[in-house]
Order: sequence, then C-alpha cells, then structure tokens
Amino acid sequence: MTAPEVSPAVLLADQMVRMRDGVRLTTDVHLPPGYRPGHDAPLPVILERTPYGKAEVSRSEQIDGRLGVPRPDVARYFTARGFAVVFQDCRGRYGSEGHFTKYLSEGPDGFDTLAWILQQPWSNGRVGTMGLSYAAHTQMALACLNPPGLACMVLDSGGFSNGYQCGIRQSGAFELKQATWAYKQAKLSPAAQQDPLVLAALEAEDIRQWFTRMPWRPGHSPLASAPEYEDYLFEQWRADAFDESWRQLGIYAQGYYDAIPDVPVALMSSWYDAYVRTTMENYAGLTQGRRSPVRLIMGPWLHGDRNTTHSGDAEFGPRAAFDGNLAQHWLGFRLAWFQRWLQDAPAGAAPDPAARLFLMGGGSGARDAQGRFDHGGAWIQADAWPVPQARATAFYLHADGRLDQRAPAGDAGQLRYQYDPRNPVPTIGGALTSGQPVFEGGGFDQREDARFFGVRQPGLPLAARDDVLVFQTEPLPEALAVAGPVTVRLHISSDCPDTDFTAKLIDVYPPSADYPQGYALNLTDGIFRCRFHETWDEARPLAPGKVYEITIEPFATCNLFQRGHRIRLDISSSNFPKYDVNPNSGETAADAREKRIALNTLHLSAAHPSSVTLCVATPSDLTPLPAHGALP
Repeated sequence: MTAPEVSPAVLLADQMVRMRDGVRLTTDVHLPPGYRPGHDAPLPVILERTPYGKAEVSRSEQIDGRLGVPRPDVARYFTARGFAVVFQDCRGRYGSEGHFTKYLSEGPDGFDTLAWILQQPWSNGRVGTMGLSYAAHTQMALACLNPPGLACMVLDSGGFSNGYQCGIRQSGAFELKQATWAYKQAKLSPAAQQDPLVLAALEAEDIRQWFTRMPWRPGHSPLASAPEYEDYLFEQWRADAFDESWRQLGIYAQGYYDAIPDVPVALMSSWYDAYVRTTMENYAGLTQGRRSPVRLIMGPWLHGDRNTTHSGDAEFGPRAAFDGNLAQHWLGFRLAWFQRWLQDAPAGAAPDPAARLFLMGGGSGARDAQGRFDHGGAWIQADAWPVPQARATAFYLHADGRLDQRAPAGDAGQLRYQYDPRNPVPTIGGALTSGQPVFEGGGFDQREDARFFGVRQPGLPLAARDDVLVFQTEPLPEALAVAGPVTVRLHISSDCPDTDFTAKLIDVYPPSADYPQGYALNLTDGIFRCRFHETWDEARPLAPGKVYEITIEPFATCNLFQRGHRIRLDISSSNFPKYDVNPNSGETAADAREKRIALNTLHLSAAHPSSVTLCVATPSDLTPLPAHGALP
C-alpha cells in the first residue's frame, strides 16, 4: 500500500462535545492539509466512536505493512482524499467525562455527536460511520435513533442485534469474555490511570486463578477495585431472563430496525468471530423492505483479524486474507464505499455481489511449516444470505452414534450421561474473542491440550469424556459444502430443575502421516439453558424425567467437507470458560452456591427424534469470487 501524502493534516484536537446531560466527550477532528474551516467548502465526514482511545493504536489497521497503527494515521489516509474524519472517546473512557456503563450510553451519545457534527462549518451534513467491534456497536446504537446526517455505515464485527442471544449471553448462558474484557479494560480506566493504588490492586489479581473460583461475588472479584466495571458486569451476568433490561438501546437493534435510516451498509464478520449471529441478523433486518444496498463479508478469521490467514491452529492459506483478495486493502475498500455514498462517485463496473463468503476447507490436512493444520479454503459469492443454492437438510442422531438422513424407526433410543459442574468440558477454540489470558478462539483439534484452560488430561480427545456424546456420518462418498444456519433440535430430559445442553459441529479428517489419529476440527457450537425451555422471558424449572424439545442455534458456518471426511456433532452440557457453568440446582449461574450432578438424557426415538439441520450444497453449484471481489 502506498503511504498517504506527507503533508500534515489539520487537527482540531480535544474538542469537548457536550451531550444532552451536560457530560462532555473529547473529540478529535482531522481535516485535509491546508483546509480552512469556515472558508473552504464543507466536507463529508467519517465518524468513529471508540472506547479504545481516539489517538491510540487501532490493532487491526494496516498501512505500509505495519499491523496496528495510530488512528491519526488512518485519519490521514481519508483526509488526503477529501474527507473530514472524527474520532471520539466514548463516555467515561480516556479523555471523556462521565460514567462508563458498557454499551448503554452509545445511542444518545452518538445521536448528539452527529447533531454537533452537522453544526460545524467543516461538515456538509453527510456522515458515514466505521469501526471494529465496540466501534461497530456504537454505530448501530446511534443508527437506532435515526440520527441526522447518517448516510452510510461500515460495521465490522459488531453492532448488537440482540445482546441476549449474541455477544453478552447466548440462549440463557453468559459469555465469559465479558469478564475478561472488563478486567483488562478496568486497568485502562480513568480511575486506574489516575490512582496508582487502583491500578496496582487490579494488576495484582490473577485472572486465571479467579476463573477457578466461579461464580464471583460483588466486592470479592478481580474487579473489586474498579466498581464501575464490576457493577455493569454483574448486572449483565445476573440478568439471565430476557426482560426489559435486554430491550435497551445499544444492545437490541432488533427492536429498532424500522427506525434505522435506509442507508447503504457494509457488514463484515468472520466464522470464528463472536458476532456471527449479530451480523446475520442485522443483514436480515436491514435488507427487509429496504432499497439501499447491504453487503455481507464473512472471512475465516478471528475477531477483526482480517489479514491473519489462520484462526487458532487452522490455516486457510494466502487466499484467506482480505487484502489482495477482496480488495487491494481494507482502507481502500472503505474509501471506495465512502466515495460512492458520501462523494457520489460513480459505481464500479464490476459485479457487486450481496455476499462475499469464505468457504473453509479443501486443504491438504497436512501440518505446515509453522505447525498449523492446513484446512484451506476459497472465496465464493452469493446473491443473498442464506446461500440460495444450499438446501436445508436434516441429519438425525442415533443411539449407536450414527448421524444420517434417516429418521429413527424404533420407539426406544436414548443416551444418558452425568454432567458435573465441577468438571466442565473445557473450551477448545470456537467463535469467541477477548478471552485472553484465559481462553482463545479459533479452529483446533478437539483434543485436550495444556494450552487450554481447565484441561485435566492432555492428549486425550474430548470424545473420550463420558459426558460428551458423539454422532458422526460415515466417510462422505463425495464432497459437500455446508453454507448457512445450523439448527440442532434435541429431545431431552434431566433429573435436575435446570441444566444446559451444548452442540458442536466438527469436520473430521481421516488419519494421515502428520495426524495418524485423524483431526477433529471444530467449526461452530452453541448452548441452551433449559430453565428457558418455554420462553426466554421467564425461567421455569424442568420436571424430573419429563421430555422437552429444545433448539440450539450454533452460529452459521461455511465449510467444504471433502470426500472421505465425516460430519460430526458432539452433544454435552458445558463449554467452559466460553460460557458460565450451569449449577443444575435451579439457581442462576451468577449466584449459585449449590452445584449438583445432573443425569441428563438425550432422546433418539421415532417419537422423540433429535437432529441437526445443515444447509447443504454441491460444491460445483457455488460461485467462485473473482480476484479482488468487487469494489463498492
């Protein structure tokens, strides 16, 4: 990538923008070199609101081969091309005033910021937003209020559709990345940066040790020295029913889609990101009954790692990077988007598919020079999501471990296991983020390894545990692609008033010289907290022995299962520390003091069938994406 022009941009630093409640948010305004506010023609504006520091390094931005560059360098790229760029610290972060309550202030604060931008002499009244992760959440939050001037958005790996179902909780269970994020960010809070004792107290905590002592108690947690962060964490953790607290602006775009202006939106995420469901639900919500284009990009990456070609131990090859495959680079992609929708540049001549998707799989399965597993993959394009060529196909679970398209025929068929909350199944990768230094996401052989938190028997496969039920197909006679939502319908019962069920979809490679035991690569997983078997709005206990039908919705995926591979589904009752552990006692997991061993039953009969529905396509029916995709 060629470096931006060297002429210094005009910087209006540390503008204190007043919100409706009087709190002031510190804001940097970057203008083109030599620009004279009030004299020169006003400009279209690009806005990013971030909790990570308006002038700090943005870890995933790349310029001239440097991965992780300061935001002013990103601003300079756009100002040199005729834009004003605004970076703002979120409330209670870095130089901004106010109390930080994660997610819930971003809608009004974003609206007020846009109203302020429209009053400035350097603004022409057309604003595009951009940002990764939390800076995607801030975009969606302000959009829900139909703010003045919003003309387009680029949402990268975030923008809550429903925080209860993705990003904070999933189907009743709490995502413990919220705890690791809170601990790391508390150390960067104004309170910790201004008081050496607060910072020293936080740094003295061993967060990994604290994960062996869950649930925590208010005032007795690694966040005790930062009550601002401890308070909101416990509010999220304890709110396990889908009540009004989950329908708030900032974490529930599903309740506001009608209010969001009909503007062009680019949505990007990745199959091992924590926001797959959010992205797909936003795609559905923002395309329904609207005219403006919505474009979907899904890579194989971890959260925001768009130019890292591996996730966990799974290597996808050089074609997996965004730069050089979908566009020259990510900055250039956004520039073209903003030029099209803020500067009225003509549309490009190349086709502009609705969805650009990385189809994982197709690699050699060998160990590469870096010790990673070669899973491979290639980009495809589609006219919509879900992929129209893929058909929903049910695969049934059988008591002998088979997974096939034949429904159970007999009246008998069930498998039982004991789930002990003191010995949960350890998390080995998956679609998650912000878990370090406790856990990490990505694709891994589903085998216990000392790298992973909670592992007790390194070297043994998770399938060897007596609380993991394994169902798999025969080796596939022909390759098939799975591209779309994944739905697991189970008939279950338990002897406890509450318990969890988990499901994990796996691509099983046959034995090879590098992996003589084969390789079981995790693709996606999900969970269901059974106290919500009737409604998310209210917890209701299970009746002992009664059969219930539940639905687990792992994140969507896009994977090529090669000839000779097996499709595998693992069923269990825990996945820790990705999710909090259900105590089985009927107490909320956030406050439990009693932990019971549950005898859980999976029913597999004709009367009570259990299945997984996958969107299956013949690989040749999928459309390859040309090199460099299509610029907006």
